[in-house]
Amino acid sequence: MKTSSPIIRLSLLITFALCLFSVGFSQTDTLSYFIETNDGNIYQGKIIEKNDIIIKLSTSNIGVISIQQNDIKKIHSIDNKKLKKGKYWKDNPQSTRYFFSPNGFGLKSGEGYYQNVWVLINSATIGVSDYFSLGLGMMPNFLFGGAPTPIWMTAKASIPVSKENLSFGIGALGGTVIGEKDTEFAILYGITTVGNKDNNISFGLGYGYAGDSWAKSPMINVNFMFRTGPKGYIISENYYLRTGSYNNVLLSFGGRVIIKNAGLDYGLVIPIFGDMESLFAIPWLGITIPFGINKN
Repeated sequence: MKTSSPIIRLSLLITFALCLFSVGFSQTDTLSYFIETNDGNIYQGKIIEKNDIIIKLSTSNIGVISIQQNDIKKIHSIDNKKLKKGKYWKDNPQSTRYFFSPNGFGLKSGEGYYQNVWVLINSATIGVSDYFSLGLGMMPNFLFGGAPTPIWMTAKASIPVSKENLSFGIGALGGTVIGEKDTEFAILYGITTVGNKDNNISFGLGYGYAGDSWAKSPMINVNFMFRTGPKGYIISENYYLRTGSYNNVLLSFGGRVIIKNAGLDYGLVIPIFGDMESLFAIPWLGITIPFGINKN
């Protein structure tokens, strides 16, 4: 049997390469897109024609539509992995904390958020780099007759070990109460987060400082977050601290609803301190507004 000539073998190789190229090229035409117009409407479909003036979008519910380029506010491709039962699950826009406690995930450089709890507790944090963030917080009690005002600063370094499985964080919180003497306070902590940004559990350990001394016993922190749908999360944040001969526990359970890119947190906080004779629950209501994030 004669061996194929070099020209035939080269032709077959080129043909095979062109087939692969054509398959790869055709796949780029199957991408779906979200297009948000200036009037607030959002359309989902496949782009079948695009030029400097219009985009023609093939949608599943209203057919082919033409959208003027000048009318487009945002446009981005859809990751099919985030399409579940016909609904698009955006990335968690507030993945770096629970109600108040941080986890092992970090903000990206330039990303940040403002958090407000019951109007009085205000804080803001920004990513200085992809692995380090800084924050400031304040309770503006001075608005109420010049009452003493707590202020604090936070810092956290994030160490991603595995994108979908494990992250570490180390950080500090330090502050004082303006209008009072000798009221400095601080917390140094480390935290391990197991899971991804939608579904995770964190284990933390920290030491507090107040009254010119550090705590003799560590504070133990266990939190979790689980996604329930395109815009909902279940959240729990819990602390244990031993002071003297007393065991003190702070439990919380609630959720988060994503509204646009902001998050509305709600829940109940149950303190169990020392020799308390009865239990009671404190409502938690807060809002977190991110800035500088990729809104895709």
